This record gives sequence, C-alpha cells and structure tokens, in this order.
Amino acid sequence: MPRTDALIESAEMALRALSRSARSARPLPQDAVSGAAPQLSPEERQLSGALMRVNHVGEVCAQALYAAQALTARTPELQAQMRAAARDETDHLAWTERRLADLGDRPSLLNPLWYAGAFAIGLVAGRAGDRYSLGFVVETERQVEQHLASHLDRLPAADSASRAVVEQMKIDEGRHADAAEQAGAAPVPAPVRWLMRAAARVMTGTAHYI
Repeated sequence: MPRTDALIESAEMALRALSRSARSARPLPQDAVSGAAPQLSPEERQLSGALMRVNHVGEVCAQALYAAQALTARTPELQAQMRAAARDETDHLAWTERRLADLGDRPSLLNPLWYAGAFAIGLVAGRAGDRYSLGFVVETERQVEQHLASHLDRLPAADSASRAVVEQMKIDEGRHADAAEQAGAAPVPAPVRWLMRAAARVMTGTAHYI
C-alpha cells in the first residue's frame, strides 16, 4: 500500500475509534443468546458497565496498535495481516460500544490518551522489525486472553449478553496470537513483557472508573 494511503487509513482508524462510529462486519454475539435478557440488579449493571468500559478501552488501544504496526510493516503480507486483525478489533470495538450503551454506561473519558499511547507503542514495536512486531502481537494477545478470561470470572452470571461478547473476543484474540506465531514471531524479552503487564494494569485500573 502506498504510504499516503496507509496514512489515510491510519487516520480513519483513529477517527473511528475515538468518535464512537465503529461498525461491525459480524453480528453481535449477544444476538445469538436465546431467550429474553435477564434483568440485572443495579450492582450487577454497574459492574458489567465498568468491565465493558475496560474492554472498550482495550479495543481502542488495539485499533491504535494495529494501525501503527501496519504503517511500519516491512512487507505487504504483514501489512495485510495487521489490517485483517484490525478488522476483527473493529468488530470488538462496535460490540463493546453497543454493550456499554445497552447497560446505560459510557466509554472511558481518557480514550484519546489511551489511543495516543498505544499508537506510540505500536510504532516502536513496528520499527523494531517485522519479527519483533509479530512477537509483540503474540504477547499482547496472550495477555488480553488472560484479561478476558478474568472478566468472564467476574461478569455477573445473569449478564449473558456481555459474556457472549467477551467469549467471542477471547476466541478472536487467541486466533490473532496463533497467526502471528505462525508468521515467524520473535519472542518478546522478559523485561518488555513485565513492562507491558504493568502498563496494562495501570490502564485497566484507571478505565474501570474513568
């Protein structure tokens, strides 16, 4: 892809992530849940809203990471792989936006900050070279899988709609990690993994409330 087109696509991804205008190509996972949605207590609704806000922030960051890594990819094949993963993340973004609205909650007020930080990190990963960029994808997605598994443990049992969204997101993230490994990802050094986990804890802890 010519650099001008890549920059335009990157800008479009940023606008989509920050303007709450994401559109999913796939049906909402919650639409596959049979039966009427059970009523949530105020406490359950508040917890689900906080957790889905955290997940929405994760998808805002995913848009930024994949946009930056597609922009810095050395080969057309890797650019295409990053853009394909970003399309899945756009579905996730739309699903979490919809679920927040259904719960009567809001996205994080700090989304522009999260996007800018994630985009900068994605540029650094991409500039390190394709194998390390792929390794960053693997580590990121494995950490996200663990994070989503913890949310499945914490989401109210009655909130089948949110649980359906998180379960499908977890499947997709695992698929992205597997694809990056198969494409020749280089292992991420341990200190970088620790920094990634620390940054994720700060982000999720803050987004739970703000």
